[in-house]
Amino acid sequence: MLNLGEYNTLKVAEAVDFGLYLKDDEGNQVLLPTKFCPEDYSLDQEIDVFILKDSEDRLLATTAQPKLLVNEFALLKVTALTGIGAFMDWGMDKELLVPFSEQKVDMEEGRWYVIYMGIDNETNRLYGSSKLNRYLQNQILSVEEGDKVKIVVYKKTELGYTVIVEDEHWGLVYGNEVFRELNVGDKLEAYVKNIRNDNKIDITLQPVGYDNVIGANSAAILNELEESGGFIPITDKGAPDDIYSIFEMSKKAFKKAVGDLYKQRKIAIKPEGISLIDD
Repeated sequence: MLNLGEYNTLKVAEAVDFGLYLKDDEGNQVLLPTKFCPEDYSLDQEIDVFILKDSEDRLLATTAQPKLLVNEFALLKVTALTGIGAFMDWGMDKELLVPFSEQKVDMEEGRWYVIYMGIDNETNRLYGSSKLNRYLQNQILSVEEGDKVKIVVYKKTELGYTVIVEDEHWGLVYGNEVFRELNVGDKLEAYVKNIRNDNKIDITLQPVGYDNVIGANSAAILNELEESGGFIPITDKGAPDDIYSIFEMSKKAFKKAVGDLYKQRKIAIKPEGISLIDD
C-alpha cells in the first residue's frame, strides 16, 4: 500500500524517460520523476521516498524532504492567498492548501502559522489546518509522567509556553523553568513532568527526577570541558548569564552538577575556573 503524506520504502520496478516507477510489496506503482532519481540504481533496489499528489491529483514520489508528515504539526509560511484558501510553503513543489474552513483566523500572506496536515476523507488529498483543537485532545492520554516526548512550541503565554506533545496533546512548559530561547515552531525533545487531575500536561525540558537532571547536566559540563581542552574559566560563583551562555543551564543546576562532579573526583574547582582531573 502506498501511504500518502508519509515516507515509503519502495523498490525500483521500471526505468522510463521521465523517471523511475517504484513499487510496493503489493505491486502498486508510483512515479519518481527524473530530478529525484539517484544517479546509480538497479531493479528491485529499495529507495525511501515521500508520497504526495501532483497538480493532476496523481500520486507522486519524491526524495525532497517535507517540513511535516501527515498528522504532524509545523510552523509554515503563507505564500499566496486565493479564492479557495491559503497556500503554505511546506518544502514541496506543490504547496499545501489551508482551506478557509480550516483557518482559525483569516490568514495573511507572508505570515507564519502552526499548521496541522491531514488527509481529506472525501478527496483523499492532503490539506492543512490552523484549527488545532480539532486534532489535539487531552481526554485520553498516550503519555505518562517521566516519558521522553517530542514537542512543538505553539505560543508564548503568561505562564510560559503552550506546546504540542507527541502530535496528540496540549502541554505547558512553565516560563520559570526555561533557561534557553524558545521560538514558535521549535521542535524539541522534552519530558512529561506532571499530569494534573484534569489531564493537563506539564512539560519540562530537563529529564525528570533529581538524579536524571544531575546526570544530564554533569555530562554536558564534562563534554564542554573536553571540547575546551580540559579547563573553563568559570566557577559556581560565576554570573548566571555567563553560565547559561556556555552550558545552557541555570546557575542553580550548574552548581548542583559541579558539586556532583567534584564528589566523583572528575573535576577540580580552582579560584580561576574548573578543570578535568585525568583518570
